[in-house]
Amino acid sequence: MTRTISRIAVIGAGTMGAGIAGVCAKAGLPVVLLDLQPGAAAAAIERLTGGSRPVLSDEEAARITPGNLNDDLALVSDADWLCEVIVEKTGPKRELFRTLDKVRKPGSILSSNTSGIPLRDISADMPEAVRRDIAITHFFNPVHLMKLVELVPGEETAPDVIPTLAAFIQNHLGKGPVYAKDTINFIGNRIGCFWLLAGLHEALPYLQQGLSIEKADALLGEPVGLPATGFFGLHDLIGLDIMESIANNLKAGLPEGDAGLPYATFPPAVQAMFEAGQLGRKTGAGFYKLERHADGSKQMMVFNPLTASWAEAAAVSLSATEQDFASLVQDKSTSGEFVRAMMLPTLAYAADLVPQIADDIVNVDRAMRWGFNWQKGPFELIDVLGAGTFAELCQAASKPVPSMVSKLLAAGADSFYKDAGRRYFGVDSEWHDVPQA
Repeated sequence: MTRTISRIAVIGAGTMGAGIAGVCAKAGLPVVLLDLQPGAAAAAIERLTGGSRPVLSDEEAARITPGNLNDDLALVSDADWLCEVIVEKTGPKRELFRTLDKVRKPGSILSSNTSGIPLRDISADMPEAVRRDIAITHFFNPVHLMKLVELVPGEETAPDVIPTLAAFIQNHLGKGPVYAKDTINFIGNRIGCFWLLAGLHEALPYLQQGLSIEKADALLGEPVGLPATGFFGLHDLIGLDIMESIANNLKAGLPEGDAGLPYATFPPAVQAMFEAGQLGRKTGAGFYKLERHADGSKQMMVFNPLTASWAEAAAVSLSATEQDFASLVQDKSTSGEFVRAMMLPTLAYAADLVPQIADDIVNVDRAMRWGFNWQKGPFELIDVLGAGTFAELCQAASKPVPSMVSKLLAAGADSFYKDAGRRYFGVDSEWHDVPQA
């Protein structure tokens, strides 16, 4: 069978569903957007064209046909790709796919935009045709800006489904497909959420020693190449309510013995913020808040969770050593110790998850660059240090050296990439060409 995608149906008109429908319409393709609630899809289209920075022009939005599941289900019958973007619960997703299977055309591709539910849980006991045609297509939010789309097949997914989706996503939507395995949270969220949750636990002792929130964010920003928001600023952007939900999902779904399990809960000081409703930007205050005064002036305030007190955010100046990742990670100062504590566990965790969550290091690095806006992926950051130095730092911290790092060193190499990044070290200890992005 030769599959092509020229007509799309998106089911679920929330932020993500509307975003996926929007990028397809912007690419010039007809899209059906359905929601359970009447009027929700039409309202979503209005949001895409409204505001000071509309995502779509009126002409582009006209390519989207809105409807609801009760009255307009027949509209999906000629879609080549039906993308589910409803509530993150297995039961409703399974029910929806059974419904879609009754009206879709033979050979159409089904996908779920879940951010972490394994496909095997969604497709279990489904009709053979569903199991053959289904995959995960995990877009990252905001869809019109983020490059990453994680693609995950099931054990019975037909071999042409993922290549068809990848070609469409790359060539028509301009996104970056990354190939993940059917494990909890896939690649980006598995590693990124480990970093976010583990970092809360690792950072608080340094705040106790006097390191400021502002300095911590500055050290993890430009020197490491992480998002400009900084670590605590990123928590404010995501929201502690979302992070708490992620932690609960990881606690329930991570395999026994996983290094992320001890971190799948908030430290007491952060739990107190959560319980007080101090969730981040959505509530007006998290680790930061912007105070507006009657005279029109503004003042950024920063919260210390250990003392539960606010203070005016101070300007941060980094030394030359603090501005260089390789020098900073090996520095004996508090800043160096902090960055080691924040980054070594995550880099080691990522390195130990290959080939469990992906077949190669390239997909891991791309997932973190394209989905979390890291300037360098985990293996690229290890290369900045050198694998030998990274192994020494792990040993000094009484942490095991990841098997991929040991394998690289045993092969007589110190970097996972060579030839100006055109070749990478594989799990088979051989060098391979980096696929075109």
